[in-house]
Amino acid sequence: MKNLRSTVTSGAAVMMLLAACSPVESPPAQPTPEPTPTAVPVTVNLENVGAVIVASPTAAKPAEGELFVVTFDASKIVQRVMPAVVTVVNEQQFSSGLGGGSAQIEAGRGTGFVIDGAGDVVTNEHVVRGGTAFEVILSNGEKRSAKLIGADPLSDLAVVRMEGSPLATVMFGDSDTLQQGQPVLAIGSPLGEFTGTVTSGIVSALNRDFPYDLGGGTGEGIYTGLIQHDAPINPGNSGGPLFDITGRVIGVNTLGIPQSGYTPVQGLFFAIPSNHVAKIVSQLIENGEVAYPYFGVEYQPISPDLAAQNNLPVDYGAYVTGVEPGGPADKAGIQQGDIVTAIGNDQINAQTAFTEALFAHQPGETVTVTFIRGSREMQVQMTLSRRAPLR
Repeated sequence: MKNLRSTVTSGAAVMMLLAACSPVESPPAQPTPEPTPTAVPVTVNLENVGAVIVASPTAAKPAEGELFVVTFDASKIVQRVMPAVVTVVNEQQFSSGLGGGSAQIEAGRGTGFVIDGAGDVVTNEHVVRGGTAFEVILSNGEKRSAKLIGADPLSDLAVVRMEGSPLATVMFGDSDTLQQGQPVLAIGSPLGEFTGTVTSGIVSALNRDFPYDLGGGTGEGIYTGLIQHDAPINPGNSGGPLFDITGRVIGVNTLGIPQSGYTPVQGLFFAIPSNHVAKIVSQLIENGEVAYPYFGVEYQPISPDLAAQNNLPVDYGAYVTGVEPGGPADKAGIQQGDIVTAIGNDQINAQTAFTEALFAHQPGETVTVTFIRGSREMQVQMTLSRRAPLR
């Protein structure tokens, strides 16, 4: 099969953006509380978030099947969450010219949000990449020094810890409960200068995959299962949260598509779902890095169009273009030309990419891998190894 090349190791090079975060009503009392380990659904009093229930007609008794519309006052949410939003400043060492000296110079800005009383700030990895020192600017203009706790290029997430007590903190909502059409808010620092900018929109779509490349190869990246929305974000919004009407963070704004070829594009913005963010952030705070399973193949994602063009037996899967000698796939008997269709109980399909199916498992775990060789469907047991961290 010609020209089908991709790697299981890959990364990111797209236009990145940022937004804001939603704090809880008061910071935790403990000095170093644990971050929210998992996102949980939340029940709220609608009056507390500025909601108004509108019924029609208003003068009659509620009739069976009557439609009620819930609106909300965004200003109520913004007042609560704004103190937890910060601007993250990336500083790097640059040569000062003659004399061989160097100076610490600002290299870029993004957005972040505080998740605990220890001052842990979630942002994008591309916001902190290459930084040798960091600073956060609070919503009141106060500047605090910060240190990098951990950064993960594969998920494009990072945590920095600022000095001192935060003004407020934010909690994650449950991104698995999101529905198309529900309202969302974004807060961030577009262009790094317009701090505290609030935009609104709706969830446009769910489970969007966005291939990208970290290492200069042709690999499919790890931007999978993204939330698509139309709350405007721009460069500088990267790393900021996306809110639901309860003021909980349901996503981290990460990228937008400003144009396709020479055609301008409007309203295409994407956020990493909060449930995924919570898992990654917990590992970064605890270990400084994220442990990913390793499969040991190069592959090409199969789509219905690609399958039709190459007369493949399935519409979705991972076409193996290379196998690492001695790697997990090689030891399990996977060969070049095989098509991987499932890892464990996770089928590779329109909703679940190869990387999503793989990263649902842990290093050292033994899984059943389903694949097609020729016209036969086969299964093997494979013990996943640990992927070397990207630096």
